[in-house]
Amino acid sequence: MMNDIIADGLTRIRNAAMRKMEVTTLNHSRLMEDVLKVFEEKGYIESFKVVEEGNKKFINVTLKYDENGDSVINELKRVSKPGRRVYKGYEDIKRFKNGFGTLVVSTSKGVLPNDEAYAQKVGGEVICSIW
Repeated sequence: MMNDIIADGLTRIRNAAMRKMEVTTLNHSRLMEDVLKVFEEKGYIESFKVVEEGNKKFINVTLKYDENGDSVINELKRVSKPGRRVYKGYEDIKRFKNGFGTLVVSTSKGVLPNDEAYAQKVGGEVICSIW
């Protein structure tokens, strides 16, 4: 049994990017789907698709690489963990890595990147960071 499906999904993406794989498969959760929407919107992944096999759901993620064949993702970290939740107000999530990175924040208005959360003046749980 897996306790942290988000950490598992991020690790699978990180490992697939290091191995220069085209596609990786993640276990499905609605939160992981929302995180992947932010990644796709910010240009860190090419696309993702929810696949049903019988009564199980999976997410196929197509990774993105630059013209040299290097992964667009330099670093992918889980910030808030089941044992230690990390919450921040909107003032604290204004910029990450001088605007080159993105914090994914679970807010009362849904899962948002840090710049949108700051613009809407909502804070929340910082799920992960990517740059």
